[in-house]
Amino acid sequence: MSLSLSSKAPCLQNHQPLRNSNPRTSFCFHFINQLQVSLPPCRFHVPCAKSSSFFKYGRERLDPIAASPAAAQAAEIAPAPFRSKNPKDINILVVGSTGYIGKFVVNELVKRGFNVIAVARERSGIRGKKSKEETLNEYKGANVCFSDVTSMDVFANSVENLGTPIDVVVSCLASRSGGVKDSWRIDYEATKNSLMVGRNYGASHFVLLSAICVQKPLLEFQRAKLKLEAELMEEAAKDLGFTYSIVRPTAFFKSLGGQVDLVKEGKPYVMFGDGKLCACKPISEPDLASFIADCVLSEDKINQVLPIGGPGKALTPLEQGEMLFRLLRKEPKFFKVPIEVMDFAIGVLDFLVKIFPSMEDAAEFGKIGRYYAAESMLLLDPETGEYTADKTPSYGKDTLEEFFERVIREGMAGQELGEQTIF
Repeated sequence: MSLSLSSKAPCLQNHQPLRNSNPRTSFCFHFINQLQVSLPPCRFHVPCAKSSSFFKYGRERLDPIAASPAAAQAAEIAPAPFRSKNPKDINILVVGSTGYIGKFVVNELVKRGFNVIAVARERSGIRGKKSKEETLNEYKGANVCFSDVTSMDVFANSVENLGTPIDVVVSCLASRSGGVKDSWRIDYEATKNSLMVGRNYGASHFVLLSAICVQKPLLEFQRAKLKLEAELMEEAAKDLGFTYSIVRPTAFFKSLGGQVDLVKEGKPYVMFGDGKLCACKPISEPDLASFIADCVLSEDKINQVLPIGGPGKALTPLEQGEMLFRLLRKEPKFFKVPIEVMDFAIGVLDFLVKIFPSMEDAAEFGKIGRYYAAESMLLLDPETGEYTADKTPSYGKDTLEEFFERVIREGMAGQELGEQTIF
């Protein structure tokens, strides 16, 4: 049974009992697909009006920035009182709850006994296909607050209507496409809204799902995430009663599974260069959700930037392809694409965007694809300027090989890129 708050009067609703790599590599998947085809054979429901007026931010092209280490060092660790409570008495507001990682995080927090408030759009899921009732059914065990995190006023009103203080905010928000404006609108503005509203209603800890690739910020979404990270650190430096945990995961399993079905059909595994341009220690969604949940109470994760990968060695695209062929018991067959192909495409798009500014996102998508084709999702050693697998922390038990085996048996159902798909 759940309490439904509306502008008129509260009413009781019966429900049946119970329940953020990387999405942006979809540009590469689309490019690969084109190549493959061309080759020969107590739930709170707070309805809120949609708002089109977003928090205004004067976006400008920035030089690569990094979150200030001085701000992080200035913040002394002061464990918040909520950490002494029983989990059932700790109120956790989760934004980005209907996203790919957010769903796993909500379920993990519910499983651990926290009082979870999952913030969702009225139409959520891939391209807004999921209705409010479907969302309520999916998140049984959590309280669902329907709101709009891109509107400060709407979101603040929704949280006020909950009538309960917030202890922790967990943000799994991420741009759906990686486009220039959408990156700043979601990765910075909406996330900043969740920080400010959470703080206004009592939150003393903020867990941010970021990305390991912000270490080398060449893309707009990376700059947006870094700006938010820096402001989190500044907030903790100003208020010793406030803390944060910034989680920077490596690649997600789903971002590496796009070629499984194609290889099953007998097509070659497509990779850029010699397949050794980059490497990653991918982490499964449940393992990442577990690590994020650890950040709520673990004092060793307070005021920390936490890069995290999955178990096992770092794998190059070549090694991932060899693993896939071995599991399928097929003779390895690779199609190597010169990275210069993407460089040429990006050069053309950069030229065109000067004439047609509306092509700004297309140019950005090209850069995103190029980035993930050549940059490792590993810890970047500041002393050497090189990616290092040995210094990239590992967590969890799920392996990429197990994921490939499951996808071979069951397909990619539930792993769709959805709104992250570029084309």
